[in-house]
Amino acid sequence: MAAQDIPLAKPRTRHLPFLPEILMLAIAVAAYFAFPYDLALITRFLVMILFVLSLDLVLGYAGIATLGHAALYGAGAYAAGLFAVHVSGDPVTGLLVGAFAGALLAFVSGLLLMRAHGLTLLMLSIAVTSICQEIANKARDVTGGADGLRGIRMEPVLGIFKFDFIGRTGYWYALAIVCICYMALKIVTASPLGLSIRGIKDSGVRMVAIGSPVYWRLVTVYTIGGAIAGIAGALAAQVTQLVSLESFAFNLSAEALIMLILGGAGRLYGAIIGVVIFMTVHHVAAAVDPFNWLFVIGALVLGIVFFVPAGVLGVPKAIATLLGRNDNARP
Repeated sequence: MAAQDIPLAKPRTRHLPFLPEILMLAIAVAAYFAFPYDLALITRFLVMILFVLSLDLVLGYAGIATLGHAALYGAGAYAAGLFAVHVSGDPVTGLLVGAFAGALLAFVSGLLLMRAHGLTLLMLSIAVTSICQEIANKARDVTGGADGLRGIRMEPVLGIFKFDFIGRTGYWYALAIVCICYMALKIVTASPLGLSIRGIKDSGVRMVAIGSPVYWRLVTVYTIGGAIAGIAGALAAQVTQLVSLESFAFNLSAEALIMLILGGAGRLYGAIIGVVIFMTVHHVAAAVDPFNWLFVIGALVLGIVFFVPAGVLGVPKAIATLLGRNDNARP
């Protein structure tokens, strides 16, 4: 065989496993310097990213259909707020209290919810949120009722960084919490638990057949998602220093679901992209037309659902498939 006939080996390309995460972190750091007077809005982005990440674990990975995820968020918000008012204003301890409250509510309600499926599960999850909202409304002496929980004062983060009016400390604090929780969710989704809940989402019957404890796996992952959602609620309470009944609002759960659909469920960074797209469109469209901005959101969701069901992250694949079909159709 001649030397020129020997096929040359293709050079190996190094794959950076955390490239999407590095790019998103770089964008978050750049946003701090690019929008120094909009840090409160960008911090709200980070809080919603954390909330949608918890929903992605529950719905995107485990397939638990819920429209009551705001109950876990609100539980964390009120727990952290009450802790700051009556016990201590330490932010880190308050986050742990919020995580515990969200996890506890998720575990208790999950014992019932994880026995239901489909429409029944959706209705029960909404019922849990409505019950929590009504309890917070009636317990006016504790929660402030419709006026909201006030008097929240936060101590410096780690005893060093004080919360300022501009929101610089709050932004870096929220970004650090999002990064920590994101890495924790990466570990969970790559663990045997994460693999098993993916199997449950694909076929729960098969997982039962091989002896997997489907019910308790779902309760476990719902509890973990509740802890993350509780942290998101606690973070919102600490940054804004206010907790209201809107923490249990149904539209909060619905918007989180829309954000997840936009970015693509079952991929953690898809949740981040969905939040950025939704809240950016929301902010711009509401500024242009405060009364009809939902039309833009609705059109965007319909376009994604009909043309790219996998979310925005599925656009490149959809374009490649379309171009491939066009090439094959040519004579």
